[in-house]
Amino acid sequence: MRARILKWGARVLAAGMLGGAGIFLALEATPFPATLREPPKPSAEFVDRFGKPLRTLLVDQERFVRTSALEEVSPHLIEATLSAEDKRFRRHPGLDPVAILRAVVQTLRGKKPDSGASTITQQLVKLARPVPRTVANKLVELWLALRVERSWSKDRILSEYLNRLDYGNLQLGIAAASRYYFGKPALDLSPAESAILAGLPKAPSRLNPHRNLAAAVSRQKWVLQRMAANGGLDSGALERALSEPLLLRPGGRDFEAPHFVDLLLTRKGLVPTEGGPVRTTLDLELNRFVEGSMMENLRHLADKHASGAAVVVLDNTSGGVLALASAGDYFQAGTGQVNCAWMVRSPGSTMKPFTYLLALQKGYHPCSVVPDVPSTFQTPTGLYRPNNYNHRFYGPVSLRAALGNSLNVAAIRTLELAGGPAALHQAMRQAGIATFGHPAEHYGLGLTLGNGEVRLLEMTNAFATLARLGEYRPFRLLVHEAAGTETPKQVFDRDASYLLADILADNGARTASFGLDSFLRFEFPVACKTGTSSDYRDNWTFGFTPEFTVGVWVGNPDGSPMQGVTGVTGAAPILHEVFEHLRQRFGTSWYKPSARIQSYAVDPFTGRLAPPECVYSVNEKCLTSPPPALVSDYDSTGRVLLPPVYHEWLASAQNALGSLVTVGEDKIAGLQILQPQPGSVYYLDGDVPVESQWIALKATGPQGGGRSLIWECLSAPVKSGSGGSRLQLCEGWHTIAVRDPVSGREASTWIEVRRW
Repeated sequence: MRARILKWGARVLAAGMLGGAGIFLALEATPFPATLREPPKPSAEFVDRFGKPLRTLLVDQERFVRTSALEEVSPHLIEATLSAEDKRFRRHPGLDPVAILRAVVQTLRGKKPDSGASTITQQLVKLARPVPRTVANKLVELWLALRVERSWSKDRILSEYLNRLDYGNLQLGIAAASRYYFGKPALDLSPAESAILAGLPKAPSRLNPHRNLAAAVSRQKWVLQRMAANGGLDSGALERALSEPLLLRPGGRDFEAPHFVDLLLTRKGLVPTEGGPVRTTLDLELNRFVEGSMMENLRHLADKHASGAAVVVLDNTSGGVLALASAGDYFQAGTGQVNCAWMVRSPGSTMKPFTYLLALQKGYHPCSVVPDVPSTFQTPTGLYRPNNYNHRFYGPVSLRAALGNSLNVAAIRTLELAGGPAALHQAMRQAGIATFGHPAEHYGLGLTLGNGEVRLLEMTNAFATLARLGEYRPFRLLVHEAAGTETPKQVFDRDASYLLADILADNGARTASFGLDSFLRFEFPVACKTGTSSDYRDNWTFGFTPEFTVGVWVGNPDGSPMQGVTGVTGAAPILHEVFEHLRQRFGTSWYKPSARIQSYAVDPFTGRLAPPECVYSVNEKCLTSPPPALVSDYDSTGRVLLPPVYHEWLASAQNALGSLVTVGEDKIAGLQILQPQPGSVYYLDGDVPVESQWIALKATGPQGGGRSLIWECLSAPVKSGSGGSRLQLCEGWHTIAVRDPVSGREASTWIEVRRW
């Protein structure tokens, strides 16, 4: 009998071993669920430079997905999930016989099971393999759960499960749910918050706490009690969790800096196809301040028909966009989604600094004098007679005063010194302006006054080039954005750029037009320039320090004119508030001049070194010494003798210099250039060597006694000899001057040379 029992026992044992081996081999031969090998694709989530959320994109237009590692999830949430779904998860092999048996018994007795029999591993298989709920599919699910347990650790299974759960409101994964419902990382969830979230997957719609808080709290209490029964909470912790106020984040999703994010979405290659966090250069706190400043200042302009504004703040070191905001309700029909920082508008006088920079690069000084008098300019399209903003003319003005007071006629004369529209056109393209769709001759002299069109973001970056003392960097929207082929490059002279910054930061230089206490005045150095387009359609103000560049536009998105709002009254107040905020939060500094830059005492009406007897001399910073004073610059009483171009202005009521200056009779009847005529256009012949293409220079005037006239041109070679003087033709705009060295009489003209 004993032998028979042993024999049957051996047979049962062998059968069991064979069966176990068969199951093992069958499990090993079963393919691992392919959908589980592919983790959920996370949503592309835009965050600011510090990780604060801006906007999350739907994955396949269906869900907001955020994934996290298990160590990034609160232990309270893990305990709550296991208590609610599978308390024996750590001990079973993928299916729970106890839970299955309990569910079967309750079903046979006609009762609804008080908890499901599916383990977390089974639910994971079901999440990755959504199929109709049939008996056959249920058996396959059980088998695949065993297969998964053979390959993955319990922690891996739990992590995958938490990343695939639907928590309602289109939130997939615990990380997404924690951010949506409580505005915090899953690692920071309290027991009470964990219990709320652990209860949601059972019925995400019915238990939505934003719509059915009572049901959600009831489920939360059940989960907390299960946690306590399973040893996850002691009695004190349970009481605290039950009494903890539920601070749900208001319904709705992150939607910060909408125009900035929209701009990102339009730029190819910036949004990763694999999803995940996208760290932008934006400083959300700064952007919110900018938005508030815009809206507050627009309220003060409501009666001036000004409804729109935009602000850009750049980090000069990296080119990163720290703030980009466009005023108004983003969801307003019509103009709400117009990004005023990216639309194309006329920049007005904000083009002028680049004109003056080119003149400084050509060897002119901040003290160089140009005539600000009523003038008519000959252009290819006819005569052009510009006026100043305040309809006043100031006579002889230095480049510093001309730029500081934004004088139009002086700017055009400076453009002639700087090489003309072609030189300015090229300089703006080097500084990143991509909206000049026509050649330079299309814009003509008006280019320096803003008759082209620019975008606020690109123009702010052009000013950032000035702030970096001539170094161009492309603006960046992402922290790790590749610069591509647009690498940093020195496009303007550093020392000339320093002098320009010094002029733009000189509050005294702009007093005649803007007064001493305008919004451009700061207690710390800031280089500023305003601009207003025709009919008050656009206000602009740009400012920079070594650290930051700020650009502001005020106007109407539909292009309609405002009522008398200028750059200094519309855009400048916003810029002032933004720079005060930047100074307080981050601090600002100023540039140190190079050893090349020295200070010289100059006569402000001649631009030359001041003679010892000059009592009204001013100190001016220059790269090289200004020219020495000439005896012929003054009459016998010490008055400055001005060229004939000032005669009409000197006799007008706008002459505020009185007896300090005069135009002598000999000057009035003096030197005249016969060739070339002002505005003449010459063409280079491609079949003739450039060095062989010259034009003769001719003038009439007091040349008696065999005296020779002195011809000068800073942008093209001049040669003089027994046969007279001539100018070599070079492509571009050229100002040509002639001077009688004895009498001091002077005259000038300008020409344009084009390629055939």
